[in-house]
Amino acid sequence: MPVRPTAAPLLLVTLLTATTLTACGSGSGSDPDTVKVSFKQSTDNSIKVMDTYLGEMKKQFEKANPGKKIELVPIKAPDSEYYTKLQQMLRSPKTAPDLVYEDTFLINSDITSGYLKPLDTYLDKWADWDQFIDTAKTAAKAEDGKTYGVPDGTDTRGLWFDKGIFAKAGLPGDWQPKTWDEVLDAARTIKEKVPGVTPLNIYTGKPAGEAATMQGFEMLLYGTGDGSADPLYDTASKKWIAGSQAFKDSLGFVETVYKEKLGLDVSDALDPNIATRVRGELLPEGKLGINLDGSWLPQDWLEGAGHAWPEWSDKLGLAAMPTQNGQAPGKVSMSGGWTWSIPSKASNPDLAFKFIETMQTKANAQKWYIANSGIAVRKDVAADPAYVDAQPGIKFFTDLVASTHYRPAYPAYPKVSTAIQEAMEGVTTGDSSVDKAASGYDEELKTATDDHVITK
Repeated sequence: MPVRPTAAPLLLVTLLTATTLTACGSGSGSDPDTVKVSFKQSTDNSIKVMDTYLGEMKKQFEKANPGKKIELVPIKAPDSEYYTKLQQMLRSPKTAPDLVYEDTFLINSDITSGYLKPLDTYLDKWADWDQFIDTAKTAAKAEDGKTYGVPDGTDTRGLWFDKGIFAKAGLPGDWQPKTWDEVLDAARTIKEKVPGVTPLNIYTGKPAGEAATMQGFEMLLYGTGDGSADPLYDTASKKWIAGSQAFKDSLGFVETVYKEKLGLDVSDALDPNIATRVRGELLPEGKLGINLDGSWLPQDWLEGAGHAWPEWSDKLGLAAMPTQNGQAPGKVSMSGGWTWSIPSKASNPDLAFKFIETMQTKANAQKWYIANSGIAVRKDVAADPAYVDAQPGIKFFTDLVASTHYRPAYPAYPKVSTAIQEAMEGVTTGDSSVDKAASGYDEELKTATDDHVITK
């Protein structure tokens, strides 16, 4: 579920109390028959997708393993707070759970910090591991060549648009923009002809966290050039790229959206809860024309998921995000995802992996992909018509995997991401010009990467 999510929702900040941190601990006094499972819980109390799924897996596991227990330990927080609280827990055997839900963008940072246990000895004996696609496997592989997590799906990103708003604006119902300018022109048309709605949403700034970086900036940056080289990290020199024109062009797009008032009011755009509002209010209420976002959005609109909206597929259209000037391959997507990992200080690692095996059977994995509008990382599920036809949009977003990119999975990435968010926020508020924001990013990049920077 995002960056996410990608797959994952950005929600109201709810700090985890010290009591909760202590209560979820493992430690020497832990019950050897209980697996403590920590996961990101939505702060929107009506959204129970993850809770419901894990509750079912708990029942299934406990029935199949008499005397063994699963204790669910939710962390109710937006993305940035979740990462912070999780790392606090992982530092001590008194608070470390047995199983944790890790975003692939942060996992290498936790691996480098020694917080996670390599899983290779388990994976070598697990027949189902062969069903996982190679790109998904590498998302949790560290520079030491070992694997530290089992992915539970991936995601892709594109443009969601309101067909009703498009009709009022005189825009086509089968809209498929070919360039950035065509996206901006559609937003300008909506602004002119459909007052009272937001023409275009692009996540931005530090409050939105990784959603701003991945759903926003990187969907632009990775659409520059010809797609043959990573525009953020130079693999040949093993250095991060500073001072690029592609970076400035991407910032320029963000600046245009907010300077021309094509996006949300700045105060709304910088609300930590904005992603929840986009899914729960703006799109269902017909108040947003175009939304650059992830494949997981329908998880909130399924029956019983919190904001049931069964007619969404009739109301919304889907379009691939184009490359900057329409150059090949013509469209761009970013992919991420989450993994289940075992902390290095876990008290019951063997039992924890057994729970991973339960969650990641073909049937259970397929159930999860459909429930959270995820993209399958198991080959047998991806080939199953029951998955492909499960809900509208799955085929569209699955097909984007061919045009997708993955973030540089290195320990410095979280700091690089924060520097990107700061640059975006500067041009969003108007406090910085594109050149000033880009220069500020270059300086932050040097600090974040210990000066492992190359200028192109």
